[in-house]
Parts: sequence; structure tokens; C-alpha cells
Amino acid sequence: MRADALRPYEASLLAPAPSSLALVCEDETLLHLDVARWMAPVDETDTPVLDRCVGPVLDVGCGPGRFVRALGERGIAALGVDISDAAVELTRRLGVPALGRSIFDQVPGEGRWATVLLMDGNLGIGGDVPRLLSRTAQVMRYSGRVIVESSADGDVDEVLSVRFSAEGSAVGPSFEWARMGIDALQRRAVAAGYYVEEVFTVGGRSFACLRRSARASRITVAR
Repeated sequence: MRADALRPYEASLLAPAPSSLALVCEDETLLHLDVARWMAPVDETDTPVLDRCVGPVLDVGCGPGRFVRALGERGIAALGVDISDAAVELTRRLGVPALGRSIFDQVPGEGRWATVLLMDGNLGIGGDVPRLLSRTAQVMRYSGRVIVESSADGDVDEVLSVRFSAEGSAVGPSFEWARMGIDALQRRAVAAGYYVEEVFTVGGRSFACLRRSARASRITVAR
């Protein structure tokens, strides 16, 4: 993603109050982004994710750092990585570590992370889910897990060309973003060499815990 594509996102993060932000597709469909929730402390829909984390944890696309902070408060070592300078700055202001880096670049502790998080739509990073899942397999330890939040539409599986939309106006250059529901994610994960350890939903949000294995998918659904 070009650095200038992030400017509307960074402006929203740094605003005195979170402003309206969305991704706008080529057909003018809007995908609203919940910046206010990202800026707030973790809530009850995040807690089940935290409960499943074993340290050390790598939070990919950490945003303003709510997961990294919450994990630190639990005594779990965690590091956030994000390509947004503003996100990294806000995370560090919370007194927790973050690096300005793409997950596709070298990260500290390659092959040693026990848990990798892909929350808040970050499965869409780069518009290439198979590549992203392959990369997370490289950075985590063999016995580790990836906890992924999927799109609400269970079977959606698409790559979109999007731009940020701030206060109703499209701004900045376009970039590719993926959307994938929980059903499609399970298929993609198995194809990428994972097995699906668990699927769970909370507050209308859907998540999957993935582990690396040649075994067939094993699914436990928690409602």
C-alpha cells in the first residue's frame, strides 16, 4: 500500500474525536470502519480472543494498540506491527511496544510467536489472503496458532479495489483489500496448510483459531 493511501486513516486516528471513515469500492459500496471501537479499550466481544492468547503474541495491523495493551495488562508479552506511523505512535503512547512495519517484511522473533492476531478486518491486508496466511505460518512457532476475525458474511470471498472515504468523500489512491467470511476462511486455511482448531462467534463477530498441520480440518463451533 502506498504511504499516501493511509493519510485519511491516520487523520481519523489522530482526530480529537474519531471521524467517519469507510472503504469505498469501485461500485461505490461503503464498508464502514469502526474507528471509535478501535480507539477504545477492549470490550466484551474482544475478551474471548484475549482468553485464547498464549504469549508471545504478534498483533498484525495493531492499529492504536488496544489488544497489545490488554494483553500486557494480563502479563502476556505482545508486540504490535502496523504500517501506519500514527497507529504505532498511539500504541506506544499506551506504554506498550509496536513497530512500524509490514507483516511481509522481516519481524523480530521470526518463527517463535506463539499466537498471531489478525483482528478488525486485517485478514484483508494486501488483498491476498493465501499469501497472508502463508506469511503468518512463517512467523509463528510450529505449535502456535493464528486467531483470525472474518467478515460477517459467512461465505464472502472477494478481493476489492478500494479507497478510503472520509466524511462521505473518497480520498487518496486505491489499494487492494480482501473480504472473507468464516466459511470461506476455513476452506482457504486448510488449503494453506492449517487445520481449523475452533470457530467461535461473539457479539455478531466471527473468529477462527488456526494451527499448522497436514491433518484435515477439525472444527469446534462455540456459540
